[in-house]
Amino acid sequence: MADLRTNITSVDPVWDQITEEARQAVTDEPLVGGFVHACILHHKSLDKALSYRVSAKLASNEMSMVVVREIVEEAYAADPRLIEAARADLVAVYERDPACHRLLQPVLYFKGYQAMQAYRIAHYLWSNGHKDLAYFFQMRASEIFGIDIHPAAKIGKGIMIDHAHSIVIGETAVVGDNVSMLHSVTLGGTGKEDEDRHPKIGDGVLIGAGAKVLGNIKVGNCSRIAAGSVVLEEVPPCKTVAGIPARIVGEAGCDQPSVSMNHMLGKDV
Repeated sequence: MADLRTNITSVDPVWDQITEEARQAVTDEPLVGGFVHACILHHKSLDKALSYRVSAKLASNEMSMVVVREIVEEAYAADPRLIEAARADLVAVYERDPACHRLLQPVLYFKGYQAMQAYRIAHYLWSNGHKDLAYFFQMRASEIFGIDIHPAAKIGKGIMIDHAHSIVIGETAVVGDNVSMLHSVTLGGTGKEDEDRHPKIGDGVLIGAGAKVLGNIKVGNCSRIAAGSVVLEEVPPCKTVAGIPARIVGEAGCDQPSVSMNHMLGKDV
């Protein structure tokens, strides 16, 4: 009888590419072999590899890697949308970050990607009533990655955070799909309000380095926020804002600013 396994084709080309890149990395740089095997080649799927990677980063003397990994794996098993979002984030980084040449890189090395996956687990825990566990994940992600995302914040998929240092996203913030942001971005409040007090970022928005968006304001779909801007008022869709305080300085310049990653302002600005 023929081996039926020979007729089975891959259903996960993303994972196949990651494992192929991992094997090549071991061939090219044998000294990272143990690291690459532990993070990638010892696992059979992306969710298993991510559960290992996230737990390895977030574990501490206060909570062991075994316990953290069990929490992550249970979350992935309970909510397949977490891995769907992880895949979308991975592709977003690969397509938008010029420093990313392999799908392998974000999983192994990029703290923006890793921090987003830690946030996603924290948000799952928060949404299912495990708030202290969620706070633990937030605390550890902040300590390890330098990114502070409240677990109650609502963030879509296809998120790319480049460099990912000093990102702050508040409790009632909402971020749409396919958003790109650079380091030192703050989505914060303007005071001590207890209610809905953080920004609502639309789909396809590009947020430049050091930009601050403050208060319960809307940033329209496919808009651009220039580096260093302080946004205190609503931004219409498909516009570019810049300055302190930010003002509209032109159109967004393309249909998908978050994908094009073009931060340059026009000569007339």
